[in-house]
Amino acid sequence: MRAPLAFAWRSLVRQPARAALAILGVAAVGALLLDMLLLSEGLVLSMRELLDRMGFDIRVTAVEALPGSGPDLTDAPAAAAAIAALPGVRAVRTIRSEGVELWTDTVHSGGIFLGVGGEPAQLWTILRGRDLAAGPELVISEYAADLLHLEPGDTVTVRASCDGGPEAPPPATFRVAGIVELPFDTPDAVTAGTTLASLEAACGVTGGIADFLAVASTGDADAAAARIRAARPDLRVFTNDEMIGLVQQGGFTYFRQISTVLTAVTVSFALLLITVLLTVSVNQRLAEVAALRALGFSRRRVVLDVLCESALIIGLGGALSLPLGLLLASWLDTILKRMPAIPAQIHFFVLEPQALAAHAALLAATALVAAVYPMQIVARLPIAATLRNEVIS
Repeated sequence: MRAPLAFAWRSLVRQPARAALAILGVAAVGALLLDMLLLSEGLVLSMRELLDRMGFDIRVTAVEALPGSGPDLTDAPAAAAAIAALPGVRAVRTIRSEGVELWTDTVHSGGIFLGVGGEPAQLWTILRGRDLAAGPELVISEYAADLLHLEPGDTVTVRASCDGGPEAPPPATFRVAGIVELPFDTPDAVTAGTTLASLEAACGVTGGIADFLAVASTGDADAAAARIRAARPDLRVFTNDEMIGLVQQGGFTYFRQISTVLTAVTVSFALLLITVLLTVSVNQRLAEVAALRALGFSRRRVVLDVLCESALIIGLGGALSLPLGLLLASWLDTILKRMPAIPAQIHFFVLEPQALAAHAALLAATALVAAVYPMQIVARLPIAATLRNEVIS
């Protein structure tokens, strides 16, 4: 195989301009192909990573809906206590979110008030300051801190707007314990987090209501979910995998469909490009191929030369397409994340080994299929007639 590869390399080097254009064309097409493969599963993988990062593998809701998008759990403390006592359950947290108004002496803003019950109570990453301690304390998102000009240790006035509470509960003063990053916050989210008890105090109501329960299993999420369903058949239980399924039904399949269509178009374009380039190259060298056959080169050898030339163009272009594709994916990811309601930590393009393997397989298949027609030309080439035409012309 070394001899055909070396011969194919010399054929490319003899016409550097054409070879460079072919390799750059494949690199551009390969970069688009890589991005489409990354897009097909990027959102799902990114969402799964965020769910896993939170440390919970089961969510419990009142109805068949994504957490926070359906009716509240009305007996959350009792449900949490019952679930925490089940085998295979390591921890249970009660999550509740309400509307809130935050203001300082100079700035006022509406936002989301997140209350977390259970130990430990942290659902966020501390950027500055510390986590919650005793008393009326809260943590806020970095965007909220910038908007309200707050730092750890400052105080902020809070007026919660809660279901089941008074329409206008009295304002409460909270101390800012820390500036945090929350997994599903959008870049411009004004979010404050506190303990569930402090949120209820700000609402003017006492326990019982939660958006959902976040459950951490001891390792086997499916088994723990089955026990929760048996103990509380009135509730809906989702593992992280089932949550991803719900999210896909909610619209993520749109990006997969787009990716599939654009992948097919991109591969077709690459196939056409390489087929045309190889065919032109072979037609320009028909006399040379005929002379080689006359000198003793076998039909198999000249066919392998064409296949190796296709493999070199695709291989070099494919290698160049990887850094180009990653740069393009980073730029496109930045653009797509500007859409409203997209969490800051969600990514549309996620690099994974399966995408790289699919990219290599599609390019290899393209190299093989694109060489079929040019290989047929050299395999069926009439040696004597080609040499006679070359002499006469």
